[in-house]
Amino acid sequence: MGYLFLAFAAFIFSSEPAFAQQGISAVTVNTNPDGSQDYSMTLQALFIMTALSLIPAFIMMMTSFTRIIVVLSILRQAIGLQQAPSNQILIGVSLFLSMFIMAPVFEEINVRALQPYLDEQIGSKEAFEEAKGPMRAFMLSQTRVKDLETFVRIAGDEGKYQEPEEVPLTILIPSFVTSELKTAFQIGFMLFIPFLIIDLVVASILMAMGMMMLSPMIVSLPFKLMLFVLVDGWNLIFGTLATSFGMGV
Repeated sequence: MGYLFLAFAAFIFSSEPAFAQQGISAVTVNTNPDGSQDYSMTLQALFIMTALSLIPAFIMMMTSFTRIIVVLSILRQAIGLQQAPSNQILIGVSLFLSMFIMAPVFEEINVRALQPYLDEQIGSKEAFEEAKGPMRAFMLSQTRVKDLETFVRIAGDEGKYQEPEEVPLTILIPSFVTSELKTAFQIGFMLFIPFLIIDLVVASILMAMGMMMLSPMIVSLPFKLMLFVLVDGWNLIFGTLATSFGMGV
């Protein structure tokens, strides 16, 4: 997915009017009367650096990344593992699984906005509007109406929008993140139940045997790992996460 970050860069950069201007250099050189020179950075370069710093936030908040990383973190806690898989592995898995799930959306952005913009067939503003379409459609498909209505009410825009498609990104993005967190916790709850049952059974057996000084977590961990391996847990988790976004449906 080589155009992943290019698509996000185009999506962010094209929203800045300054980038539509031509012939603006990143650094200007001013010659003083005494012959010395001063260097100054233009606003265009400042906008580019700012946009680059915001790309990780856009990737996390506007894609499937949030749901995936929360579910995997809850799964690790449910099994009882503290550092395995490590945070770096969880983030890496979440990132690449997000790239897989978001591939159709990024492909559409690449075809509709990025490539025409790079080929100078459309301007920056038009490219921005074209790039917003696929992202807006994806976020709306995963956002609950209740969450959308909540942020519309908080913004004081009740009755202003007749259709969800009319809601601006400033309202849609927090609504989408709220829905993603709720969905992630629902999936996490379902994952927690079988492991919790194992913990309860092991704790009851240890108490019946009078072994109250032995931690139930230590004894139940191998059984939870065995259960997870026997049911092919990673396959089920990744398949469930992908299906929850409508893939393969």
